[in-house]
Amino acid sequence: MSAAFPGQDRAKHMGELKRGDERWDVFIEMQPDAEVAAGAVRGRLHFVSGERRRTTGWIFLELSEREIQERFGEFSAIELWHFVAALEG
Repeated sequence: MSAAFPGQDRAKHMGELKRGDERWDVFIEMQPDAEVAAGAVRGRLHFVSGERRRTTGWIFLELSEREIQERFGEFSAIELWHFVAALEG
């Protein structure tokens, strides 16, 4: 079971990232961003592995949640692994 993270109630599970014994559940957190435009939605990625959690900044800004999910689909597994590595600190 993955550890809870802030924004989990607004997040959608997008799958699991696996490499050898390393596994991360990938979530997109989405929330309205009315400051930019009425109906705009912003999103960020959460990578969760047991008690470990890594989170990007708000990297998506689209007109709908569906568009954010489509943009997420443009990332390859390699690109997602680069996010995990960059967020390691």
